[in-house]
Amino acid sequence: MKLHLKNPIVFFDLETTGMNITTDRVIELSFHKVHLNGREETNTMLVNPEVPIPQETTLIHGIKDEDVKDAPNFKGIAKNLQKFLEGCDLAGYNIIKFDVPMLVEEFLRVGIDFDVSKRKLIDAQKIFFLMEKRTLSAAYKFYCGKELENAHSAEADTLATYEVLKKQLEMYENEEVEDLTGNKIGVIQNDMDKIHNLTLQNMVDLAGRIVLNKNGEEVFNFGKHKGKRVVDVFQLEPNYYDWMLRNDFPLDTKRKLTEIKLKNFNMG
Repeated sequence: MKLHLKNPIVFFDLETTGMNITTDRVIELSFHKVHLNGREETNTMLVNPEVPIPQETTLIHGIKDEDVKDAPNFKGIAKNLQKFLEGCDLAGYNIIKFDVPMLVEEFLRVGIDFDVSKRKLIDAQKIFFLMEKRTLSAAYKFYCGKELENAHSAEADTLATYEVLKKQLEMYENEEVEDLTGNKIGVIQNDMDKIHNLTLQNMVDLAGRIVLNKNGEEVFNFGKHKGKRVVDVFQLEPNYYDWMLRNDFPLDTKRKLTEIKLKNFNMG
């Protein structure tokens, strides 16, 4: 199928040191440009972020510090990249929430105002979510083949969820499940312990502020200490615990923090 274009369009994806638009940096860019005459070209390059790449993100995209040590920094490619993207619309998967803001931020850091206000932004994820609904009613129709009447009434939603889960266990029984990095994390089975582990995965608190790293250690999942072990942060910055207890974090998160602190104190 040929796209009907009014401007050249560039499909792109970024790999980064993390998910924070403000503090993280781009380490790999890939662009696929479709010209009005139908010609296509692809450019992929590594970028030196000039900051260490966290091990947690290396596990996702496989890019290590040594892979980018001889690559140009973003400033070194910015002008050529701006020229490559000039007059082009932008497309990708989840680009509106992440890739576009990250790209704009990188340009601004080197003094280039990369204006996207006059560009068309095409996000395939948006189409996916619009067309393949993620509501309970949609799940009920997909798995059970029935329309959910009285949706959003507590009883109807409760009973529909029960039916959906049974159908899911029938449909996916013994199928392996992978996480976002492609690692196998379990098998779908009619076993509530295993389903529990699959659905919660590495969560420590229910808000997801604290998670388990690959070594099963509690690490912060937000803010300036994201990816750092909770016990290490409490040792280096003891006031951080008090700050979290005073601020607007869920009581469950505060409870888990206290449990970690007490556990570490008792072990000490």
